[in-house]
Amino acid sequence: MAILLGKNINLRALEPEDLNFLFSTENNELFWEISSTQLPYSKYVLKKYLENAHQDIYEAKQYRFVISDFDDIPVGMIDLFDFNPLHKRVGIGILLLPQHQNKGYGSEALEMIIDYAFTYLDVHQIFANITSDNTKSIRLFEKHHFKKIGVKKDWIYSNPNFKDEVLYQLIKS
Repeated sequence: MAILLGKNINLRALEPEDLNFLFSTENNELFWEISSTQLPYSKYVLKKYLENAHQDIYEAKQYRFVISDFDDIPVGMIDLFDFNPLHKRVGIGILLLPQHQNKGYGSEALEMIIDYAFTYLDVHQIFANITSDNTKSIRLFEKHHFKKIGVKKDWIYSNPNFKDEVLYQLIKS
């Protein structure tokens, strides 16, 4: 599918070979805040997850893409979640490994997934939840014309403080 093939990256399905990538990413405490994780995942649990990753987005209401370079090295993930075909909306979340940030991969992946969601999933809107201190993500989503539509006060507990979460929305024009 050409829409998932970019200039510098690809968006692809999870593969069994991604187990170690998924294990290291899901168990990285730096990312737990955004995923609401509090405990590490076992390889067994992640292997079972990979076995079911083929589920259709209409059934699972979510789908995870691996962002990979042209050598098929994973550089991050981009998720569609809370897919609601009746109301034509879907949430989006993106995670880039720190060593692959500031290379334009996030912007390219976001552009590709926006096109995919509007074209193939026929959604009317895409939303993102971003902590107010995540300035890189805020800049990325605003660059792609997402609009700030609300703030959830003290929404995320990040020991020992609470953080606001900002709701961003992109409506298909």
